[in-house]
Amino acid sequence: MKSATTTPPLHSLHPLPRRHFNRLFAAAYTAALSFLLYHHSLKLLHSTSPISLLISLSLLISDLILAFMWSTSQAFRMNPVHRHENLEKALDRRDFPGLDIFICTADPYKEPPIDVINTALSVMAYDYPAEKLSVYVSDDGGSELTMFAFMEAARFGRLWLPFCRENKVTQRCPHAYFSSTYDLTAKTLEIKMMYESMKMKVESVVAKGKVSDEYISSEEESQILNQYRTKDFSRQNHPPIIQVLLNSKKDVDTCGEPMPNLVYISREKSKGSPHHFKAGALNALLRVSATMTNSPIILTLDCDMYSNDPTTAQRVLCYFLDRSKPTGPNYAYVQFPQRYHGLNKDDIYASEHKRLFLVNSMGLDGLKGPNYVGTGCFFHRRAFFGGPYSYVPPEAPELSPDYIVDKPINGKEVLGKAHQVAGCYYENQTSWGSKIGFRYGSLVEDYYTGYRLQCEGWKSAFCNPSRAAFLGDIPITINDVLNQVKRWSVGLLEVAFSKYSPLTYGSRTMGILMGLGYAHYSLWPIWSIPITIYALVPSLALLQGLPIFAKVSEPWFLLYAFLFLGSYGQDCFDFISTHGTSRRWWSDQRMWLMRAPSAFCFGTVEYISKCLGMETHGFNVTSKVMEDEQSQRYDNGIFEFGVASSPMFLPLASLATLNLVAFLAGFVRTFHDGAFDTFFIQMFIAGFGVLNSFPIYGAMFLRRDSGRMPINTTLTSTLIVGTLFVLFNKIHV
Repeated sequence: MKSATTTPPLHSLHPLPRRHFNRLFAAAYTAALSFLLYHHSLKLLHSTSPISLLISLSLLISDLILAFMWSTSQAFRMNPVHRHENLEKALDRRDFPGLDIFICTADPYKEPPIDVINTALSVMAYDYPAEKLSVYVSDDGGSELTMFAFMEAARFGRLWLPFCRENKVTQRCPHAYFSSTYDLTAKTLEIKMMYESMKMKVESVVAKGKVSDEYISSEEESQILNQYRTKDFSRQNHPPIIQVLLNSKKDVDTCGEPMPNLVYISREKSKGSPHHFKAGALNALLRVSATMTNSPIILTLDCDMYSNDPTTAQRVLCYFLDRSKPTGPNYAYVQFPQRYHGLNKDDIYASEHKRLFLVNSMGLDGLKGPNYVGTGCFFHRRAFFGGPYSYVPPEAPELSPDYIVDKPINGKEVLGKAHQVAGCYYENQTSWGSKIGFRYGSLVEDYYTGYRLQCEGWKSAFCNPSRAAFLGDIPITINDVLNQVKRWSVGLLEVAFSKYSPLTYGSRTMGILMGLGYAHYSLWPIWSIPITIYALVPSLALLQGLPIFAKVSEPWFLLYAFLFLGSYGQDCFDFISTHGTSRRWWSDQRMWLMRAPSAFCFGTVEYISKCLGMETHGFNVTSKVMEDEQSQRYDNGIFEFGVASSPMFLPLASLATLNLVAFLAGFVRTFHDGAFDTFFIQMFIAGFGVLNSFPIYGAMFLRRDSGRMPINTTLTSTLIVGTLFVLFNKIHV
């Protein structure tokens, strides 16, 4: 009989039934892979010419990599789980802990300030005690445009927050609310007019590139903005700027209720000091917030990902404050899946990343928890200072997670300390970025930080409510999509080949399955090798009339069929079982094939160049700006290639052209010579490539709009295909 004093759990965990099938299938697939590699070894041993040896070796390497990546992906399938939060058992609001929210922005032209303030207002309006809520905005662009936008947001927030509270509004992002259906009351129309006025001002100053005097309403605002107008001020070189725009101790809304703290920060920048991109900005926020509020829970949020559910913070308390176990919770963070608004019907660029943000996270949640994906993640502040049983103290006591702030956040002493810890040289000779805080050493600071925290002994939880907790923007051009993945690829390889490699260090500290799961991500870019080889070699051999696979009538054909259908079938099932559609799954697998020879390949090259000390592009902010024509084409499901010739388009266009030519030539050959049985697999591979390349053919040969493939890319790719054919022909002869 249970004790009457037992604390009821605030959340529950439910294993998914498909884990049993996954384990049985993994055993069968492993056996099939063993037979395949044995078959390759036989072909390699019996190669009678240089070309057959080269082909056999390339296919063996490809299948070894595919087998390895498949084996690492099994970590996500061994024990997938689903969680449920018991909100009705949550704590009394008076017992809610403080919550600090970090929002990062870096470029007012690529990340429009009106979108950033919509994100901030959506979390300021959380169903949470306002006096325990603090929003910190990091402006790494050091722009008066962003500062002005948040001064306007602070004014509008005094109306917006009580409006949401009184009308029990669920959608608390102003732009999203006024873009949907809403009650046409006099108060609603008044609020909407205020919002439109604010939006017009913010967009006007961004268009002009400066804040006109007509928009400055007080001497105080003028003094704040003058900080950006000094002679020596630039984005790469400026002192720290910290401005308390709202103070919960004195600022109230129109109903007399306290407002959340709203603090603008632009950390010090100097060309002579490394700034570590977003990880550096987050660490500056971690230190500044410690001196001002030092809340035990922290939310990191991308500037374009607004809150879609005002009860989200309460869900998180079901994990961090669950005392149903004697030892208490041991979570470093609670991760929500990234979800997006504005996706077109088929999600042509696979921007959902359903496998990364949902399927795999559910799998890792059954082990030690999901990886950190950069946004929509609530942290326990203590997790940034060593493992759960190995505390690493910061260099100053006021930065420690248990420090109690008892002074006004806009007081001279607090602001003085905040400016000090926001300095660009503050981290010198400290453990920031190595043992404490967000970790440096990779462009994917989110993946690397979450990984290092779990290596230190922390766990994490995956919270996936039916109503999306956050909704974000997506890139609408293929160039932005590929550049984003290329940046991820560089950062992932930086982790894969570091002393903290998941295969070695990770498996040793977290266990083999967690190590394999993190290794699967860190080695993403090596997908480029097998996919590029399979796009090249079978088609080139088909053009030469050279059979390289088993005939349909041979038993080995059944092995190839099982491996292909089994892998794709399981992948499709995983995708659709998480409320996906078959058409979106097709887009997802097509983009996987397109990323490999472009973004993954170029990311690998950039990583190698970086290791050799060669100049690279570094970190580029993904543009959140949508042009009308591009947006219309995206809504209609049309790929957008219309940019200056991106080098990443060349391999896509070249491989698409090669597969088309090979398929047509093979079609003629097989029916003219009756060699269907011999060349079926090669025809299938080329045909599969053609089927996935339809958007590329349209952009190369059929379209005349500004989003078509650049002409020079089409011509160059044709030349490349011709050159490859000639070279292969000479080797074959």
